[in-house]
Amino acid sequence: MSSTTKLVRVWVNGCSVDVPAGANVAAAIARVVPVFGHGVSGRARAPLCGMGVCFECRVRIDGADQQRACMTIARDGMRVQTTTEVRHG
Repeated sequence: MSSTTKLVRVWVNGCSVDVPAGANVAAAIARVVPVFGHGVSGRARAPLCGMGVCFECRVRIDGADQQRACMTIARDGMRVQTTTEVRHG
């Protein structure tokens, strides 16, 4: 990433993360948590297809549930919530 790359700040589970402008929300989440959530069976969920078909990347974005992170472009100040804990360190 060059020093002229524009960054946007996204809040994932209360943790700020900067990603290049044009990156999707899934890229921002991947920098903060290991998985996006868990299905009803308890199986970990994370992006599988990366093109909006599998729906495994669904999260809450700015209060709207069931948003596909891989299909949503990150915007400055966006608030994203997954159902996983933030990893520290």
